[in-house]
Amino acid sequence: MIQLSNITRQHGSQILFREASCQILPGTHTGLVGPNGAGKSTIFRIIAGQEEPDAGEVIIPKKTTIGYFSQDVGDMSGRSALEEVMATCAATVKLAEAMKEMEAAMCEPQSDEAMAALLERYGTAVEEFEHMEGYDLDTRAQSVLTGLGIGPDRYDHPVESFSGGWKMRIALAGILTLKPDVLLLDEPTNHLDVESIIWLEEWLSTEFSGSLLMTSHDRDFMNRVVSRIIEVANSAITTYGGNYDFYEKERDIRREQLLASFKRQQDMLAKEEEFIARFAARASHAAQVQSRVKKIDKIERIEIPAEERTVRFDFAEPPRSGDDVAAFVELGKVWITPDGKEKPVFHGVTGMVKRQNKIAVVGVNGAGKSTFLKILAHQTEPTAGSVVSGANVEIGYFSQHAMELLEPRKTIFETLQDAMPQANIGTIRNLLGAFLFSGDTVDKRIENLSGGEKSRVVLATILARPVNFLILDEPTNHLDIRSREMLLETLKNFGGTIVLVSHDRHFLRLLVDRVFEVDHGEMRVYEGTYDYYLSKSHQ
Repeated sequence: MIQLSNITRQHGSQILFREASCQILPGTHTGLVGPNGAGKSTIFRIIAGQEEPDAGEVIIPKKTTIGYFSQDVGDMSGRSALEEVMATCAATVKLAEAMKEMEAAMCEPQSDEAMAALLERYGTAVEEFEHMEGYDLDTRAQSVLTGLGIGPDRYDHPVESFSGGWKMRIALAGILTLKPDVLLLDEPTNHLDVESIIWLEEWLSTEFSGSLLMTSHDRDFMNRVVSRIIEVANSAITTYGGNYDFYEKERDIRREQLLASFKRQQDMLAKEEEFIARFAARASHAAQVQSRVKKIDKIERIEIPAEERTVRFDFAEPPRSGDDVAAFVELGKVWITPDGKEKPVFHGVTGMVKRQNKIAVVGVNGAGKSTFLKILAHQTEPTAGSVVSGANVEIGYFSQHAMELLEPRKTIFETLQDAMPQANIGTIRNLLGAFLFSGDTVDKRIENLSGGEKSRVVLATILARPVNFLILDEPTNHLDIRSREMLLETLKNFGGTIVLVSHDRHFLRLLVDRVFEVDHGEMRVYEGTYDYYLSKSHQ
C-alpha cells in the first residue's frame, strides 16, 4: 500500500494541497480527477519519486516497482519498436542474463560451500524473476504491442519511423509489459483508436493484478476500468468509492450537504454575534458575552469551495441550407508516399449527408476517416469520383492542423474578435465563457495555451461564424471531461448538420443519429445511433 500522509505542496504562490492524505490500496483501480492545474500530475510525480512534497510523508513499501506513463515520452531512437518496449523492462532482461551466468557457473567444478551460496543466490533470482513474470516477457511484449495497434509487420521498424502518436503507443506498451506493482497512467487513451481503447480496458481488467492510478478524459473508459476516485481540488484530496458516474453524483450530494451545514453554521453565528452586539455594553451580561466570544472563536468555519461556473451562450440559428447538404459519388482517394508509391485509402464510396444529420465517421486507424472529412470539407481533391455541396451550405472545418494556424502572439480575445469583428465586447466575452474562458484568461496569448485550450479557441472561432455544416476531425482530443461535456451540449443544440470523427464513445452515443463506417476501402452506412451501429456491426 502506498500512503500520502498530510502532504503539502506549493508551486510558486499556488497551494496545490495542504495537509492532504490518500492511499493507493493493493490491487485497486483508481481514477485521479480534478480541474487542470489542481495538482494531478504532481501526485503522479510524487509517487514516482520525481518530486517531493514540501511537508508530510510518502510511504512506499520497499521493492515496490512503479511504472509511470506520462505524455512526455522523451527521445526514442536507435531501436526497433519491439526493442524499445523490451528496454523498459531492462531490470528483467538483466536478471535473465544474470540467471544464465549462474546456470553456466553451476556446471563448473567448485566447493560445496560455493555451490550452496550460488544455489541460494539463484533461488532468490528465480523468485524475483517469477514475480516480474519474466518467463513470458517476449510473448507479453508482442501481445501488448499488437493490442495497441502495432502488429508483427512493424515490430522491427525503427522507432524513428513512427509519428509522435505511435511513439506514445510504444511507450505505453513498454510500461504495460513491465507489469509493475503500481501502474501510473496519465491520459493513456490519448492517440488511441476505439479498438485499442477497448483492448486496453480488457487488459487492465483481466491481465493486470497490481494497483492502478490513472487520469483519463474518456468517461466510458474511466467507468469501465476504475472502482475508486481520488479528487484533487481546492487544495484538498478527497477519496470516493465507485466509478466516475458514481463520483459525480456523490460529489454533488456532498456539496449539497456542505451547503446545508454552512447555512446552519451561518445562522448560528449570526445569533451569537447578535447576542454579543446587544449585550456587550451591559456589565450584568459580561460573563455570558465573553463566553460566547470564546465559543465562536473556537468554531472551525465551514468554507464553500469555489464552484466551476459555466456560462450559457445562445448561438444564433445557422442559415438554412438545402435538404441535401453533401452528395458523394464513387469517391476514391490514393495518396502518393514520399518515395513515389501509391497508397490507396478508399474507393467507390457513395452516399448523402442530409440537413440536420449528426453523423459519426468510424473505422480503425488508417482506414481513411480524416481523408474522407478533408474531401468533404474541400480541403483536398478526391482521386476518383466527386463530392458536391448543396445549396447555401456554409462549412466549418476543424482538424488538429487548425490549431497550428492560430497566431501565437495574439490573445484569446483578439483571436475571437478577428472571427466576429461586428460583435461587441460583451458578446465575445459571453462566447468565450461558454468555451470555459473567463476573467483574465481571455488575455492569455495563444503561444501559452495548452492543447485543450487551443482546441476550445478554434472551436469557438468556428461556431462564431454563421456556419451550417460542421466537419469535425477529433474535436475531443486534448479536451478534459468538463470541456467535452460543454462541447457535447453545444453540438446537441446546434441547428445545422454535423459530420465528425471522435474516439470518445460517450460523446458519440449521446450525439449522433447516423454512422458511416470506413472499412477496407469501402463505406457502410448505419441508419441509427452509435449504439445501434455497435449492435449491428458486432453481431
